Amino acid sequence: MASRNRQVVHRKQLNKSGRTMNRIEFAIFGSMLVYIVAVLVMYLKSEPIQGYEVQLGSLSVSKTYTGIAIRQEEILKSPYTGYINYYIREGERVSSRDTVYSVDESGKLASLLNANRQDDSTYTDTELGEFRSEVVHYDRGFDNKEFSSVYDFKYDLEGSVMKLVNTSMYESMETLNQSNLGGMVSLCTAGKTGYIVYSTDGYEALTPEQITPEMFDQTQYEKTRISNNDLIEKNATIGKLVTDENWSLMIPVEKDRAAELEEEEYVEVKFIKTQETSWAQVVVHHLGGGEYVELKFNNSCVTFCSDRYVDIELYVNDKQGLKIPNSAIAVKEFFIIPEEYMSKGGANGNYGVLMEKPDENGNLVYEFVETTVYNSDENGFYVDNSNLKVGNYICKPNSTDKMAISKSGTLDGVYNMNKGYADFKQITKLAQNDEYAIVSSNTKYGLTVYDRIVLDAASVDNDAFVYQ
Repeated sequence: MASRNRQVVHRKQLNKSGRTMNRIEFAIFGSMLVYIVAVLVMYLKSEPIQGYEVQLGSLSVSKTYTGIAIRQEEILKSPYTGYINYYIREGERVSSRDTVYSVDESGKLASLLNANRQDDSTYTDTELGEFRSEVVHYDRGFDNKEFSSVYDFKYDLEGSVMKLVNTSMYESMETLNQSNLGGMVSLCTAGKTGYIVYSTDGYEALTPEQITPEMFDQTQYEKTRISNNDLIEKNATIGKLVTDENWSLMIPVEKDRAAELEEEEYVEVKFIKTQETSWAQVVVHHLGGGEYVELKFNNSCVTFCSDRYVDIELYVNDKQGLKIPNSAIAVKEFFIIPEEYMSKGGANGNYGVLMEKPDENGNLVYEFVETTVYNSDENGFYVDNSNLKVGNYICKPNSTDKMAISKSGTLDGVYNMNKGYADFKQITKLAQNDEYAIVSSNTKYGLTVYDRIVLDAASVDNDAFVYQ
């Protein structure tokens, strides 16, 4: 009987224990279920974070400059007095015997040529296409800030017409000789072979050694030009002739940039005006006004023969390192703590500071606060500001000296997502263009190859969970 009672009691205890275990298991299972549901809801509500795998790469670095063109230029002067008319388009190459312009002592030649000019209906499709090309080229490159280019456009159109007038003039030469103008019109040549330019600016004899910083102020630059049917005196300057295909550009550069380019010897140049590229030989000049680089070309002279200032981009030697998209780069603010106020402590022996705070009795004590270090330099340690505030006092270890936290700074970085959350990593840029940046690899607080980073830095916050 007693044995049976013990069995009953034992069963009751087992049942009670079993029910207790069931409740514990149910609680654990319920907690896990709630966690899974919560994570699932967070995942469904969150935007997928797109990652990017860091790879080694290179980047061509470019920088824009305005250069002063130096060429072999010879001034052309008229041997006669009278009214001038040009017959060769500016920028065209002429031989020593080509008729470039005429000087009319009577002033009636323009009227005679106008009487014999072609009307629009007699232009060929090729000639009309050339006019359209001039208009389209001007329209694409027009800039409201450079309204003076309208006059260059006007002269370009006049040059196109000159080619037609040139042919018409020779066809009308018999009429001219039979008129009362015979003997009063002098046909003039350039005397040499070269590219004809109808403007002068006083820089025709310029050499690299004569370059000064003031010459790059284009607001002070002036060009002189004589137009068709203008009255000129004997020995008047009517234009110039570019006699050599070899030419150069002088650009002002920083001292370190000059040394970098000098090592290159040759550099790739992109002309902004035409969007074409060419290679140039590099010669560095150390002048009183600063450092200058002379870029020597043996082509493209005809394209820029009428331009004194030429805008270019330089492509310097490719930079090697970790290649990341610019969209992945974030700028984050940190507190800067002097090195002498930093120490290691806590359970993990990590960096931190001794922060002043009141205890439960109102007495000031110092408590070790662990901080994450993102970089260090001569200014101090860049630490996370999540555990610290402006105005908090920190104490120097083994000293009574203390200071209020106030100094802050920013670092460029990316969000590493290897651990499932956004972990800010500082980067050191070596080069950057419109799409990518090259950063140093294997830095103390930085990235390594094959790290996964957040592609769009603006889409996450530091320490936030990331879902891919």
